[in-house]
Amino acid sequence: MKTIAIITARGGSKRIPKKNIKEFMGKPMLAYAIDACKKTSIFDTVMVSTDSEEIAAIARQEGAEVPFMRSEKTASDFATTFDVLEEVIAEYGKRGVFYDSLCCIYPCVPFLTAETLRKAGMTFSGHESLMPVCKYPVPIEWAMRIDENGLLHSNDAKAQQMRSQDLKPAYFDAGMFYFVTIEALKKYKTLYCPDNAAFIIDESECQDIDTPDDWKMAEIKFKLTKSKFNKRNSVLC
Repeated sequence: MKTIAIITARGGSKRIPKKNIKEFMGKPMLAYAIDACKKTSIFDTVMVSTDSEEIAAIARQEGAEVPFMRSEKTASDFATTFDVLEEVIAEYGKRGVFYDSLCCIYPCVPFLTAETLRKAGMTFSGHESLMPVCKYPVPIEWAMRIDENGLLHSNDAKAQQMRSQDLKPAYFDAGMFYFVTIEALKKYKTLYCPDNAAFIIDESECQDIDTPDDWKMAEIKFKLTKSKFNKRNSVLC
């Protein structure tokens, strides 16, 4: 099966200017996604879809392909991830290059590892699509809402009285990467197909980076993760 990794990296980030190529712990943020993809050895092609020449230059420098620039349509605020992926597959098709499946990777994933991508790829085999998910830290049945008077109300009063171990775990989209067959993508026009496998991501790899505060938290988390890794290796040595 021929597989392409498509890293979607648009140029215009408003809350964190140049977020996709801003230096994160010593190298451009985008470099982490490219590096993880390249080290997996499961992708026939690792490419970056972007509308920015600056991002394209850094992507090529880090070892990814940028054979064409994103169109004005798919670079707009209204374009969906499906629109971007559809364009990439079509453009490669015009060049006589075809794939059986793809992995869409978002650019701000400094905690994503090649091992995670390899394991997810194995889980994806035989399915139409795969989504990485993280477990909610507490049962979602314990969720509460605040009314206009500032008073708390339970969404499920009965569940509030139950122990966490008596409630089923719930998961949320980790928002890091997605596997899908080209056939299913074209058929359903979405990454979330009926035969959608789940791949559980460890909480240590889950981190949204949408605001400056998120960025700072990611740096702290990265330093802690690296420190633990170095200590473990020193013990092993």
